[in-house]
Amino acid sequence: MRLALDEAWKYQGLTYPNPAVGACIVGADDALLAVGAHQKAGEAHAEVLALRDAYVKLTQDTKILTLHSSHEIHDYLQANHHNCFHNCSLYTTLEPCSHVGKTPSCASLISSLGLKKVLIGANDTNKIASCGTTLLRNANIEVIEGVMQEECEELLYPFGKHLEDRFVFFKWAQRLSGSVDGGIISSKSSREHVHALRDKCDLLVIGGETVRTDRPTLDARLVNGKAPDLLIYSREKEFDRSIPLFNVEGRKVFIADNLSLLENYKHVMIEGGAKMFALTQEITDRYLCYVAPSIGGEKGLGGLDAEFEILNIQKVSQDIMMWMKRK
Repeated sequence: MRLALDEAWKYQGLTYPNPAVGACIVGADDALLAVGAHQKAGEAHAEVLALRDAYVKLTQDTKILTLHSSHEIHDYLQANHHNCFHNCSLYTTLEPCSHVGKTPSCASLISSLGLKKVLIGANDTNKIASCGTTLLRNANIEVIEGVMQEECEELLYPFGKHLEDRFVFFKWAQRLSGSVDGGIISSKSSREHVHALRDKCDLLVIGGETVRTDRPTLDARLVNGKAPDLLIYSREKEFDRSIPLFNVEGRKVFIADNLSLLENYKHVMIEGGAKMFALTQEITDRYLCYVAPSIGGEKGLGGLDAEFEILNIQKVSQDIMMWMKRK
């Protein structure tokens, strides 16, 4: 389950409006066969990707790797598995879905493949997709629930917030010295990851001082993605309209001295330094920090009083990426 969790965290924030989910398949003698994660809404779920890769290991049939849609992978597995999964167990951070939407039901697929056991971290709180465990048990598959439940529910937290109202996270990049100024800080891979996150966000919030100083674009060009709507948090309403962020096609730019606009959005990213951190800490659900292995710059997030619990650490090129929550 830890492997499934770590794989899923790589895609936290990138699967909106779907949850980040990870899955593992183990075979006889608990030999690891595959690890998968849901990567993008509308595409194959974690369980399907893990089953696909495990199928290749078990059968050496690589034709399935040429298939892209979840429906195609489902159909191929059902037609060609020949009971190869009968000694296999599946670990998944979230209860397999029971409904048919943009993708087929994972619970139905698992049931038809005849796996021995399914171990689940968190139950699905989305009523539309829940009750997958019932389908599995009706197919005489052993189901164990609550495996690393707390960690799996933490992974699922943004999805739950989307269902309630909105998920808000604060992102920043810093050097080992703690500085957040002085030009580009993080690696290209980290910047591409940030652009991928922006592509999935409804709204990006930035401080007026940062806009005037850095003259940014704040789009998702590194991944050919869409630019989110933008809220500039500022008491002063006058800005140089030649600043690139004002000239991004297809986006709305708002300027306000309050955050009431967030009520109209579901997936919100805040970027900034110490001032924005302080101004938004009451509404921020989670924090995302990129730490670059360098020293330089002058200004950091000094003057703040905050303690964090690290939820997940990933390496992105030479940088360290941390998802955190306030203690």
